[in-house]
Amino acid sequence: MVRPVAIQCLFFTLLCMLALCNAQSDSGTPAIQLRLVGEKRKHYEGRVEVFYNGEWGTVCDDDFSIYAAQVVCRELGFVGAESWLPSAKYGKGDGRIWLDNVHCTGGEKSLAQCESNGFGVSDCKHSEDVGVVCNQKRIPGFKFIRNQANSEEGLTVQVEDVRIRATYSHRKRIPITEGFLEVKDGGKWRQICNEEWTEMNSRVICGMYGFPGEKRFNTRPYKLLSNRRKKNYWGFSVNCTGNEANLSDCKLGGEVELKGNNTCGQGMPVVISCVPGRAFAPSVSVGFRKAYRVEQPLVRLRGGAMIGEGRVEVLKNGEWGTVCDDNWNIRAATVVCRELGFGSAKEALTGARLGQGIGPVHMNEVECSGFEKSLTECHFNRDSLGCSHEEDAAVRCNVPAMGFHNRLRLSGGRNPYEGRVEVLAEKNGSLVWGAVCSESWGTMEAMVVCRQLGLGFASHAFQETWYWEGDSSSNSVVMSGVRCSGTELTLDQCLHHGKHIDCPKGGGRFSAGVSCTQTAPDLVLSAEVVEQTTYLEDRPMYALQCAAEENCLSSSADKADSSSYRRLLRFSSRIHNNGQSDFRPRAAHHSWIWHECHRHYHSMEVFTHYDLLSLNGTKVAEGHKASFCLEDTHCDEGIQKRYECANFGSQGITVGCWDTYRHDIDCQWIDITDVKPGDYIFQVVINPNYEVAESDYTNNIMKCRSRYDGQRIWTYNCRTGGTMSSETEEPFPGLLTNQLSHR
Repeated sequence: MVRPVAIQCLFFTLLCMLALCNAQSDSGTPAIQLRLVGEKRKHYEGRVEVFYNGEWGTVCDDDFSIYAAQVVCRELGFVGAESWLPSAKYGKGDGRIWLDNVHCTGGEKSLAQCESNGFGVSDCKHSEDVGVVCNQKRIPGFKFIRNQANSEEGLTVQVEDVRIRATYSHRKRIPITEGFLEVKDGGKWRQICNEEWTEMNSRVICGMYGFPGEKRFNTRPYKLLSNRRKKNYWGFSVNCTGNEANLSDCKLGGEVELKGNNTCGQGMPVVISCVPGRAFAPSVSVGFRKAYRVEQPLVRLRGGAMIGEGRVEVLKNGEWGTVCDDNWNIRAATVVCRELGFGSAKEALTGARLGQGIGPVHMNEVECSGFEKSLTECHFNRDSLGCSHEEDAAVRCNVPAMGFHNRLRLSGGRNPYEGRVEVLAEKNGSLVWGAVCSESWGTMEAMVVCRQLGLGFASHAFQETWYWEGDSSSNSVVMSGVRCSGTELTLDQCLHHGKHIDCPKGGGRFSAGVSCTQTAPDLVLSAEVVEQTTYLEDRPMYALQCAAEENCLSSSADKADSSSYRRLLRFSSRIHNNGQSDFRPRAAHHSWIWHECHRHYHSMEVFTHYDLLSLNGTKVAEGHKASFCLEDTHCDEGIQKRYECANFGSQGITVGCWDTYRHDIDCQWIDITDVKPGDYIFQVVINPNYEVAESDYTNNIMKCRSRYDGQRIWTYNCRTGGTMSSETEEPFPGLLTNQLSHR
């Protein structure tokens, strides 16, 4: 009996020793601190840097994995990692390379617990510094352990959340522009002592909340209020330079001794007061605002679905052009956002992520300090050699929380991106959900709905929604006669009937519906090709029978003798899809119309309008082109053709491809037989009825100057809409006063 007892004792001794070893290895894990730095395009990404032994250093990319990225991001308080990037993609660090050959399982609490060569043991160069992209969501209730000397240079502010808490008198204001600043750490909201607070810190907070700048405020009421409240201060001060896009990029200041209400000495909790941009300002002075002529902006955003996002375009010598993404970072993006009346940048986008522009590339290798009033004041390389539109830079800006999405919902769809449109309206003194009348409901209205809900672009507008089982209590129509221009932020900003609803078909199955998508096509007509290919042809009526059947001649041709001639203004049009998704006709295959004469299907009733206008914008002759065949004629290098009309094939235009209608095919003309000699404006419009949603409609219109002497025609100064400054475009009245209004 002695031996088994001895073995048992030995076994327990070993177990105890093992447990002790484990405890020691856990507690013996070196205390480290992490941060994300470098040439960033989002605040939740960057080069991984480790603070160890009183010194910041980097991590080598050898053997690094997504599991190691997960550990890094969770240690920084994010829910996880999206990806990781090798080879110093965020720029080279300096100093020590602390970790090399890092192996993590993904379950470690700290990067220091992962297997590696050991701290400071590395055969790497800084060209191998690793970076990560974290998921921007924070871990709820996360408590940041700041186990290093906080006075150390370079420790960034890490908190779970930040908010501006308005006082009761300001709470109903939208947007909230003023209130006490609170940070959430370890699941608890805390105030910050204002003794070391600066205007630069306020500027960063305002930027995060969608406001371009901070302003002074009356401290007296806040002081009285804070004296009556129990305070719960955060234990640190904050040091921002003012050009950070987010508080998490600011440095952590000194530690504050927490002693109840005496923590802040002579100070009080920080109060933030911000200036909203023009689009979000409370609309008190509308009458005055109209009295001032708005200056021509030098920078604009194009091609974005949401307000505050888009491809960056700058005006130079009267012509709009794009910005090359070389060195494009969040600091430059923030200058753009603030200049346009938004807050700081959420993201600096590269690689034409929000579609390709047209025209010149005006700026390259942009470098901003962050305090410039305009992107045009930043340093940049004037030679954008080798930069194509595939490298167009874009931004996503922080915009104020307006609560727009709470006043609208989609009901009954198969996914969150589609459904019957229901709005919150006042009825008999209370708020109720109701349907929208589908009469005259179209793409423009659907675009506004998708934007208001933050769901991107519209892919379809529906006038019947019987197949979507919505909430029957919301069947009654509460909004009718809706007409949108497409620029509105909410559906109720569009024109619509007042209290007297007029909807003959009623709601229910005839309610308005939408489906939304994150990407959209963008068709652009080549003005150059039109200008180079214009000519006149006199063609006998007997050779125009098909064209007459398809209404491609002017009305006087109906009575013309078969031996007479028609004078045709002929030209080629080349239409490129610059967007992010294919251009597809809205009508399904089964509803396309077969035209026996030309032996092809029409997939869109009207695809383009061709017009000759007098100099004051009056139409003197017109042509129209049914989409007799949408197909990929040519594609950019490396892009496969997907659409062709032969054999009842799929119709459309692939991203990066163009559809060319040659000058010598039927209906590719304007019948000018009855036009007198003189000076005119020649206009071409693609997708004129907005039948298919696009990310940018301004470039669907092209205008040229034309001089006709009765025998010859000259076409010159052809320009695509939106490519020149408004001053330059004023001689073309149609671009400003004769915008397409027919639907």
